[in-house]
Amino acid sequence: MNETIALLRESGAMLEGHFLLSSGRHSDRYFQCARLLQYPDRAAAALQPVAERIRQDLDAGRLVIDAIVGPAMGGILVAYELGRQLGLPAFFTERDERGAMTLRRGFAVEAGAAILIAEDVVTTGKSSGESAVVLEGLGARVTALACLVDRRAPGAPLSWPLYAACTVAVSDWDAPSCGLCAQGIPVVKPGSRKF
Repeated sequence: MNETIALLRESGAMLEGHFLLSSGRHSDRYFQCARLLQYPDRAAAALQPVAERIRQDLDAGRLVIDAIVGPAMGGILVAYELGRQLGLPAFFTERDERGAMTLRRGFAVEAGAAILIAEDVVTTGKSSGESAVVLEGLGARVTALACLVDRRAPGAPLSWPLYAACTVAVSDWDAPSCGLCAQGIPVVKPGSRKF
């Protein structure tokens, strides 16, 4: 885990300031994992421990995965790299013109297929949940979630087992109770989700 944090810092992927997260909450840190993932060797190194833990659970029969799906944008490269290391197909869900998560571009899942959802950062699990709804609606079943950074609040529930490269405690607030807003510090929205 410390190696992943070092890679995030080395890549300039761990930002500090006042950020509007895709969940609508405000935070003093933001993880721009694309800055790490732009380097294939760093992406491979950061995700290797995740792939090893997944492979151990696959070999032990504790987990089944037929394909890896990453919600666009942040999950695409994570899904690809995990798919490469595990020898599994990897593709992505994306938002349509209405902003709803969908599976298109000719990607398909078979009924009963076991899917691992891959993300760059998990804060609330909202994008993963939206992807799961789409995939399960097509007859697949989500068996696990993997990410580079788990920045959820301590004890925050998830619907699946989580394989994270690192877990980082980060402060975040509802907008009305944000101390950074109270100080007049401008908020920046670096993510890709539209509100």
